[in-house]
Amino acid sequence: MKAGDWDLLVIGGGITGAGILLEASRRGLRSLLVEQRDFAWGTSSRSSKLVHGGLRYLAEGRLRLTRESVREREALLRDAPGLVEPQGFAFADYGASRRKRRSFLAGLAVYDFLAGRREPHWLDADRFAMLAPNIAQAGLQGGIRYMDAKTDDARLVLRVLDEARAHGAETRNYVAVESLLRTDGRVIGARLRDARGGSTVDVLARVVVNATGAWAGGLAGQGTSPRLRPLRGSHLVIPGWRLPLAQAVSLMHPIDGRPVFAFPWEGVTLAGTTDVDHGEGLHDEARVTRAEFDYLMTALRAQFPQLDLSGADVVATYAGVRPVLDSGRHGAPSKATREHLVWEEPGLVGVTGGKLTTFRAIALDTLAHVARQLPHWRPVLAPQPVFAHRAPPTGTHRVPAALLQRLAGRHGRHAQELVDAAREGELELIPGTLTPWAELRWAARAESVHRLEDLLLRRTRLGIQLQAGGAAHLARIRAICQPELGWNDARWDAEQRDYLALWRSHYSPLDSHDD
Repeated sequence: MKAGDWDLLVIGGGITGAGILLEASRRGLRSLLVEQRDFAWGTSSRSSKLVHGGLRYLAEGRLRLTRESVREREALLRDAPGLVEPQGFAFADYGASRRKRRSFLAGLAVYDFLAGRREPHWLDADRFAMLAPNIAQAGLQGGIRYMDAKTDDARLVLRVLDEARAHGAETRNYVAVESLLRTDGRVIGARLRDARGGSTVDVLARVVVNATGAWAGGLAGQGTSPRLRPLRGSHLVIPGWRLPLAQAVSLMHPIDGRPVFAFPWEGVTLAGTTDVDHGEGLHDEARVTRAEFDYLMTALRAQFPQLDLSGADVVATYAGVRPVLDSGRHGAPSKATREHLVWEEPGLVGVTGGKLTTFRAIALDTLAHVARQLPHWRPVLAPQPVFAHRAPPTGTHRVPAALLQRLAGRHGRHAQELVDAAREGELELIPGTLTPWAELRWAARAESVHRLEDLLLRRTRLGIQLQAGGAAHLARIRAICQPELGWNDARWDAEQRDYLALWRSHYSPLDSHDD
């Protein structure tokens, strides 16, 4: 890092910070983003991977949030094919309450209206069983089907950051804010510390944005900050062949009636989520507890009894901490608001809360506050397309069109370079995933990988898709990536030890990280 002056310094490399950086840089601000860990290290790589309008918010009467979420979902589906994809949801009806069924269908009619759609939702028992053939059949009356969307959350962050760089922004991972700089009570920049080498540098900025999410209250030198209620959401990852699904299946948990889901994602099946207060510190990574693991397994066994699922079927787990605003009422975590909040003091704007789907709307709201502190900057803050249109790369006749579209969605302007860099056999998929080997080479070459965990948990998702975190493939991964990274043997061996230890303690399926 070199000292310099910026219009905007964004602190936090999750989806909120990335969105702010993109919207600011495309409107002419000279902008820098720093992240103390890796891009998307926190909540933005550990979400439920859903881009959704939020039927629950509609049921709670939060029409504005639902409308905003639905519109942002539709924009992402339009602007990010290959990265954000439609996902059908199926909800089985066992006849417990006709009133609830009617209410659900009425809510879906509003949901469709907000999205500009109109489609049938009720299916009789025979047609519903064809959509979700492994669900419990006893007492099945039929079911409801509706559409939302899904994504790879970490790749969404990386794509947004790269679009910002295309507009002139700069980004640095593993650079922490040691303290804010002030003059006459106004924030004028920050002292940055390279987390790898320990060197520090002061950078000046006309406005600093705190977009650190659940960590928003821990920024040294800021004044007031909102009270947050960190909530942990945990997930199980099951091989697609063991829990095969074409639709996402939503169900009410047999113990407490909370909604739980399972859906196909990147060649595996994700099941989640919990919603519990995260009483642990925020410095270390969140992890699934035994109670959460058992809670989710109970739901899966109840919904798919004929599959006889057990803990041995789970290949990985992960948990994220949501930056939820603390209302002070200490009600059920699932009832806590998912609204975002923007606050400011001279030279500093902070933002926290919100959800993955609405990152663009959050960014524009934040920039409206930034504009109040930049009297000569008069931006037009109407929404623009999330991403510039990118044609899929061209490849040999052996590369499926669907893979080329996927690479365009995930890598944007670099998709053709990725394909061109692939060596013999590297556009073949890694078994059990939708990831070609070539994505590993490109990530190691061009995507700011500083740790092996960056490569396997965020640039790709092999660490949660493959048995033992992908240990069986590490020899080939090493052959592809070590020369690109420029690591010597000792460095690779140390990184591999650290990665496998992290996987066992925080991402493994069972007893290695019990509470």
